[in-house]
Amino acid sequence: MFIGLDLGTSGLKGVLIDDAQAIRAEATAPLEVSRPQDGWSEQDPAAWLAATDAVMRELRAAADLGAVRGIGLSGQMHGATLLDEGHRVLRPCILWNDTRSHAEAAALDADPRFRAVTGNIVFPGFTAPKLAWVRNHEPEVFGKVALVLLPKDYLRLWLTGEAVAEMSDAAGTSWLDTGKRDWDDGLLAATDLGRGQMPRLVEGSEASGVLRAELAAQWGLPEDVVVAGGGGDNAASAVGVGVVKAGEAFVSLGTSGVLFAASDAYQPDAASAVHTFCHALPATWHQMGVILAAADALNWYAKIVGRKASDLTGELGELRAPGRTLFLPYLGGERTPHNDAAVRGSFLHLDHATDRTALTRAVLEGVTHAVRDSFDALSGTGTRIERLIAVGGGSRSEYWVRAIATSLGLPVELPVAGDFGGAFGAARLAMMAATGAGVEIATAPPIARVVEPDRALAPAFAEAHARYRDAYKALKGRH
Repeated sequence: MFIGLDLGTSGLKGVLIDDAQAIRAEATAPLEVSRPQDGWSEQDPAAWLAATDAVMRELRAAADLGAVRGIGLSGQMHGATLLDEGHRVLRPCILWNDTRSHAEAAALDADPRFRAVTGNIVFPGFTAPKLAWVRNHEPEVFGKVALVLLPKDYLRLWLTGEAVAEMSDAAGTSWLDTGKRDWDDGLLAATDLGRGQMPRLVEGSEASGVLRAELAAQWGLPEDVVVAGGGGDNAASAVGVGVVKAGEAFVSLGTSGVLFAASDAYQPDAASAVHTFCHALPATWHQMGVILAAADALNWYAKIVGRKASDLTGELGELRAPGRTLFLPYLGGERTPHNDAAVRGSFLHLDHATDRTALTRAVLEGVTHAVRDSFDALSGTGTRIERLIAVGGGSRSEYWVRAIATSLGLPVELPVAGDFGGAFGAARLAMMAATGAGVEIATAPPIARVVEPDRALAPAFAEAHARYRDAYKALKGRH
């Protein structure tokens, strides 16, 4: 058996799978985000350890863990977890959706080496500008930094005692040579850091260490459990849904939104704001467009109107042409294709006829338009999408999935009920690391149904998307 642990923003999830990849048990533990200032987003790494312990104990209560051979890790990307020489945490982790380092990101991005080596814009959410911000604003902390770890790799340090990262997560730091799959000394030096402050690198399907004996004893595991490299949350999710070859893609409607396409070649186009990262599998890359608020935007709106998000989407009925009302889902800035940390969300074209249903539709349509932005950006790089699977909590909304299918002009496949996301992908990577299994185990899950585009509504969605793009341009001109 194999365990996958997925360290998300709002919670940590664990799944236990058997040798046939059937899920035998699963558990979750909630996490909270601190936002002490506008644009800031932080977590206490100690909470990750407590959540992991709670999840492992719940898995043990549900199943015998004595036959577990491997653990895989998945996690939120880009977070800056800063440790001193004694591996003590120096400050709360600055998370992926934190935009305080926008000035530092712009300064690094102005250095042409970063785009040339990493294949990506230096976004404010990436790790390198966060370290530059700490250097500029918290010099006493920066002077003590002996090790920089991404969130899931801090978990690994606790689990194994090894400071290790893997390629898919490391590609989101702005320090990795994404083509060569190695740290770049020049980029590290540009932020006054060195290779000695970076973890060792492995591939996601390789072993990174062995579970510490005391933890194995606490959780009822054997003493020789391998901990795999794992993957950043999106790369691990791709392994979970079998998106591992060119032409395959998924759209994720979680806290953030992602349009992720696998690639068997390194083909960056940084100017498009498309992310080009290593995949969690050797000699494989991926490209993705990232929306900072997807289901997060719906949940924000649901909280404002005092209703459950599922109730709001459930009362919409059949897909309709987008209304005049527009919603721009930029609650904390946006990445693809705008790379705009300062922009904020807006409702536009409200009138006396605008009711709660119209606003709900506008929120779903706004995120749909943002997905279309990412689709257009990926298409502009030459990336092809022949098969699209929907995952994440938002994919439970029939209205939302059909809107995306219609906007993109592509059928969207919905897997059978079950978790095929980051935790499941991490468990698959654990199976590869512990048994030597190859990529062939990363098959697509059974598909429950296919949501087809509504061809009759496609022109209306295209017209609404054009208005959405114009609204962003006007909004950008005012900030």
